[in-house]
Amino acid sequence: MHKIIRIGTRSSELALWQANLVAKQLKDKGYNSEIVEIDSKGDIVLDKPLYRLGVVGVFTRNLDIAMLKGEIDVAVHSLKDVPTDLPEGIVQAAVLERANYHDILVFKNDIDFLNEENAILATGSLRRKAQWLDKYPTHTVVDLRGNVNTRLQKLQDNFWNGAIFAAAGLERINLLPKNHIVLDWMLPAPAQGAIMITALEKDAGILQICAQLNHQNTAIAVNMEREFLNTMEGGCTAPIAALAIIEKDVVIFRGALFSLDGSHKLEFLERIQLNEIKDTGKICAEKMLENGGAKMMAAIKMEMNK
Repeated sequence: MHKIIRIGTRSSELALWQANLVAKQLKDKGYNSEIVEIDSKGDIVLDKPLYRLGVVGVFTRNLDIAMLKGEIDVAVHSLKDVPTDLPEGIVQAAVLERANYHDILVFKNDIDFLNEENAILATGSLRRKAQWLDKYPTHTVVDLRGNVNTRLQKLQDNFWNGAIFAAAGLERINLLPKNHIVLDWMLPAPAQGAIMITALEKDAGILQICAQLNHQNTAIAVNMEREFLNTMEGGCTAPIAALAIIEKDVVIFRGALFSLDGSHKLEFLERIQLNEIKDTGKICAEKMLENGGAKMMAAIKMEMNK
């Protein structure tokens, strides 16, 4: 029997929920664990937009450091927050079965504001902002940072009409308000709704244990989405969206790139046989870059660096 497995996690309610889910699944397989809380720069610095923090993996860096120092055995992440290039020596050990991948709109009073020209929405995501402005170009979108609980409270404390959240996060900790609608037209972030476990590449014992928790179809889908993101060179900040859905032996793969103000977009939809998906994410990204995506990415990076 392996020693007690130390599970590293951020200290937010949602992050702890995810870590406890991993702990439960490990226990079900006969392994004992303990949870180690480690805050990230993304949790501590809340007065700057994420893309202004100047660090790759603002929500994962401190957990990566703790793992490389031998302070934890595994780390649990919301996969959409994880950079597509992991630090040397750290690998994806498992992906749990995906939850709800949709974005939702939480509104304060009523939904009629959608028809108003001067409505104000809040989100810390460039992807959500760009897609909202694509659909509602006269609205104003303000920055919203913090964990789920903090963002819900900020919505109540400010004169905003609503704010956009990932459905999975609110559902997992039972905070989904009645006054919400599902934004089924909004394409999610790559790997949204999925939980990832990382471990040291050299720790064969831990990797064998984590492999028992891996959900194959989820791993296939999110790896395709993240391959697309990685090739687009978007990191976690550019307005890039992707979703792969497996239906029997076919993968339905959608992706999009938006300008920061939502005024321009490139999209694709592919149907690929499950046994022919090798490099699909990369191939779709390369096509998009050739067909105007590279020019859009250059403009996005220039504007973000102003």
